[in-house]
Amino acid sequence: MSETTEPRTSTPAGGRELRADCARCVGICCVAPAFAASADFALDKPAGRPCPNLRPDSRCGIHRDLRQRGFPGCTVFDCFGAGQHLTQGTFGGRDWRDDPRTARRMFDTFAVLRPLHELLWYLTEAVAHTPPGPLRDDLARALDDTGRLTDGTPDDLLALDVDAHRDRVNVLLSRAGEQARAGRAGADRRGAMLIGVDLRRADLSGANLRGACLIGADLRGVDLGAADVTGADLRGADLRGADLGGCLFLHQSQLDAARGDHRTVLPAALRRPAHWSLTVTPARSRAPRRR
Repeated sequence: MSETTEPRTSTPAGGRELRADCARCVGICCVAPAFAASADFALDKPAGRPCPNLRPDSRCGIHRDLRQRGFPGCTVFDCFGAGQHLTQGTFGGRDWRDDPRTARRMFDTFAVLRPLHELLWYLTEAVAHTPPGPLRDDLARALDDTGRLTDGTPDDLLALDVDAHRDRVNVLLSRAGEQARAGRAGADRRGAMLIGVDLRRADLSGANLRGACLIGADLRGVDLGAADVTGADLRGADLRGADLGGCLFLHQSQLDAARGDHRTVLPAALRRPAHWSLTVTPARSRAPRRR
C-alpha cells in the first residue's frame, strides 16, 4: 500500500528482498486485504476487491496525497518484499486480473507469504544483533528454514501452518531480544496497553515492549536505548526528542505510523518520515490540580 517508486530493499543472507518494490508487484496489497472505514482508511473495502484508488497499471492513483485523502494506513503498510516475490516468483509474473481462480490463490497465498517475509526481516535483525554462539546458530537455521518456505509453490504455502511456524520462531526472537538487553534489561511491558499514556517520566531504557500498544502515547524525550519494540504499535505516538538510536527490532513502518521531529534520534539504517516535517500541534498542558 505504501508505494515505492524505486526499489528499497533490505537483503539478508540468500539475497532475499525484504522491502516492498511496487514496480514489480501487481498491487496485491491494494486488493487482497480487507479494511474498514476508520482513522486509517477513508472507506470500507472487502477482501479481494480492488481499492478504488488502484489504477490499471497497479499503482496508486492518490499515492502523493494518501494522508490528506484519509488513507494514512496505506502509508505505513509494508509487505516486506512479499508482493514482488509472490508476483514474480511464486506466480511467475501472472496478474490477478487474468483469471478469477488465479486471483483467489494469489490472495490466499499472500496471506501466508507476507508474515513469512516479516519473520525473515526479524530473523535477519536478530542474527545481526546476536554474537557467535548456539543462539546465533539457531537463529541462522531458522532464517534459512523460513527462506526455504517462502520459495515453496502456492500449494506448499497454502498447506503451511504459518501461525505455528511463527510461534516457534518467536521463541528464538524473544531469546535474542533478552540477550541483546542483557546488562541493561529494564521494565517488562510486554503486551501492555498504554494507549494515550504520558510516559515522559518513565524509564524505558532496556525495556521489553514487545507487542505493547502505544497508540497516541507521549514519549517525548524518552530514552528507548536497548528497548525491544518488536511488534509495538506506535500509531500516533509522540516521539519528538526521543532517543530511538539503540532500539531493538524497530522497523520503518513503526516510525511512519508515529510522530516525531528533527530532534528524534533514529538508528542509522532508518529514515526520518517525510510527514514528520509537517507542523505538529503541541501536546496540551495539563491543568493544575485543585487542592
